Amino acid sequence: MKKYFITGLVILLPLAVTIAIVLFIVNFLTKPFIGIVSNFLQDLNLLHKGFLFMSPEQVVLYGSKLLILICLFLFTVVLGMFARWFFFKALLNLSDKVLHRIPLINKVYKTTQEIIRTIFVTDKSSFKQVVMVPFPKEGTYVMGLVSRESPAVCSQKAGEEMYSVLVPTTPNPTTGFLLMYKKSDLIYLDLKPEHAIKYIVSCGVITPEYPHKLENA
Repeated sequence: MKKYFITGLVILLPLAVTIAIVLFIVNFLTKPFIGIVSNFLQDLNLLHKGFLFMSPEQVVLYGSKLLILICLFLFTVVLGMFARWFFFKALLNLSDKVLHRIPLINKVYKTTQEIIRTIFVTDKSSFKQVVMVPFPKEGTYVMGLVSRESPAVCSQKAGEEMYSVLVPTTPNPTTGFLLMYKKSDLIYLDLKPEHAIKYIVSCGVITPEYPHKLENA
């Protein structure tokens, strides 16, 4: 019984987490517009009948969400097309300069902009290399992901080239520590980042060598 329960749990939990994340994203994107679109569809009387087990109100609600997602997708595509035009680029540059001059807002905007550009535009090798580093003291090690070289001023002060390493926390890898290490302190591992993340999230239960352990439990 225990083996069957654990096997079922292993199958259901990833599915439940995936559905929860998708629903959260859909609700987050559609919530600001759901009232306007629902009223619009009700006024047009397009979705006034139930469908399968759903009531007319539910059909309007889910139809509104679907319509909003389609419109957001099309708007994003059109925005990307306009962004390639010179005039619109100039307009974006102007709005960028304005946001950079507004107190408080400019700090958040500039930081977010730099992070997104760094991850998606400038350096494709960031967080691709898995390493083992001493933490929190010599003799104990954790897995980390190399982001890139540390700032030049840090390397100059240390007298050796330094590397920035992200050490995710367990079981929530979205938080962690940003640490700087000398290259001689890095132990490079022949692992994919997703394998390292699985190991961290599972608190060491799922190891890269034995990912099938839970299936046979």
